[in-house]
Amino acid sequence: MSHSAHDAPSQPDSPVQLAVYDFDGTSITGNSPVMLVRYLLRNRRLRLTAGLRIGLWALRYKLRLPQNESWVRSQVFKAFAGEPKAEVDAYLSHFYDEEVASCFREQAEQSMRAHTQAGRTVVVVSASWEPIVKRAQQNHSFDLQTSTRMHVDAAGRYTRQVEGLPVEGAEKVAALTRLADKTFGPGGWVVTHAYGDHHSDLPLLRMADHPYAVTPDNPLEREAKRQGWPILDWNS
Repeated sequence: MSHSAHDAPSQPDSPVQLAVYDFDGTSITGNSPVMLVRYLLRNRRLRLTAGLRIGLWALRYKLRLPQNESWVRSQVFKAFAGEPKAEVDAYLSHFYDEEVASCFREQAEQSMRAHTQAGRTVVVVSASWEPIVKRAQQNHSFDLQTSTRMHVDAAGRYTRQVEGLPVEGAEKVAALTRLADKTFGPGGWVVTHAYGDHHSDLPLLRMADHPYAVTPDNPLEREAKRQGWPILDWNS
């Protein structure tokens, strides 16, 4: 893999340069929400009927039919509704260690390190749940993250409701903008590099000076070829 722009670090008075990565299918092999559903079913934390409904949703998603992103997350969080946030976060961290950690791509880690060495801030933007991505952050070379957060009630217990919107599609751009504006100030940052694997990552990729399609699905591969974007094979 080649990153020709890695050699141009940020200047002191210039905007902070961000290198932005999707998580599922890009930074990791596979899909952490799908892994979580299987894990919950295997450990009898989720009813089979809920698993079947989620499976039908996933089939429609694969067929690129319109879907309610908040609904499917509420179905998964049936397993945790009413439980203390700290306990659920610990459970999800353990799930990451058991099921997801080994799926983190070495190519992604190397790319993140290269951007860090070039003076960029590395950010992961993900539709997956915040405790999972935060656990990955403890072990990998990204500085910031923004991901899907579930609502916590006044008693400190998780509900089944998404806090705001799932960080998916165009919401990735909105979530990244909120995070970067808060951290660096409006106008104080720029996305120089972005990496995604799915056609829903297109709004995020279009923010970047240097977008990369990572082992892309067919629609993203077609668009990448039209735009002349590099296509990276991180399955090898």
